[in-house]
Amino acid sequence: MQYKDASECVHCHICRDSCAFLSKYGIDIGDTERLRELAYHCFLCGRCTEVCPLHIDGRQTVLGLRRERVATGDKQAVEKDYKGLLREKKNYIYRNWKHATSGCVFFPGCNFPSMYPKTTAAIIRMLAEHGIGTVYECCGKPVAELGLQQEEEQILERIRQRLHEHGITEIVTGCPNCRDFFGDRLGVKVTGIFSKFTELGIGNTVEGDFAFYLPCPDRTERKWIEEIRPFIRGNIEYIEGVQCCGLGGSAIKYEPEIAAAFADRLRESISDNSGNSQTEAVSCEKRDSSCINDNNRNIVTYCASCTGRFRRSGFSDIDHILTKVTGTNEAPDTAKSYFNRVLSKFR
Repeated sequence: MQYKDASECVHCHICRDSCAFLSKYGIDIGDTERLRELAYHCFLCGRCTEVCPLHIDGRQTVLGLRRERVATGDKQAVEKDYKGLLREKKNYIYRNWKHATSGCVFFPGCNFPSMYPKTTAAIIRMLAEHGIGTVYECCGKPVAELGLQQEEEQILERIRQRLHEHGITEIVTGCPNCRDFFGDRLGVKVTGIFSKFTELGIGNTVEGDFAFYLPCPDRTERKWIEEIRPFIRGNIEYIEGVQCCGLGGSAIKYEPEIAAAFADRLRESISDNSGNSQTEAVSCEKRDSSCINDNNRNIVTYCASCTGRFRRSGFSDIDHILTKVTGTNEAPDTAKSYFNRVLSKFR
């Protein structure tokens, strides 16, 4: 799709009405001057892009404004504001490539092993039986989203060099954010974990009806849903109306109240106790004679950051679909997530 520049905004207010951040400040994606001031308050979720009738890419607009601020003198302020994130992610301090194999490797990312150490270990064992090793690394997206373009390229180049050194031609991502961020920028094939499971003929087929919360990077193309579908024997529904989990764009630092409200919105978007569906669903894929029974459906996603964030916000009914496909049925370890990430350096 060919996206238009924000200067072509006609201020129809559709993006404002659809985004909690824009709504709070009474601005549209075309209000560039005000948006420049508030660039780090945006969750970069792409909701404005989804709804814009003119196809303006609001996410890229805001990311461009962040890069502009860094380039014109605000870099030190950004580095100060996000020093904790940058200390860990800019030169990822928990990387571990000692189990890398030539050809294909599993790239779980940094958040999935943090939240799901047992499921990560199960996937590693399953893939190891097919000669696939594992590397622990951060893709660089958290740094890139701060507008630090030079650091972004340094991270990608470091990963490219490592891939070349180990003779790696394919990485299998456990995280939709990693896969979306990498795209074709590494010079190797980037595959999602469910696609690789299908290729290898591994993973459980799960019985039941599922309502999926779609992570931000997969809402338009829905590649992951297509790859997950073979593992579901039941109906599939998509939960709409929830803008973000709250972690997008590191905006939670400036907009904690908006971030906290996303979990409440998710709670409102699913069925009430009477069984009457309040879900704003894109579609319900009927695999038998009826649609989803609201009292029996499973609420799932396929992003560890989303499950961890929603669980921490008090919504305990959401699970990661990989825990079901692997049979671990593991709950996200929100209490020891940082400790689990530290351990990945020594596994």
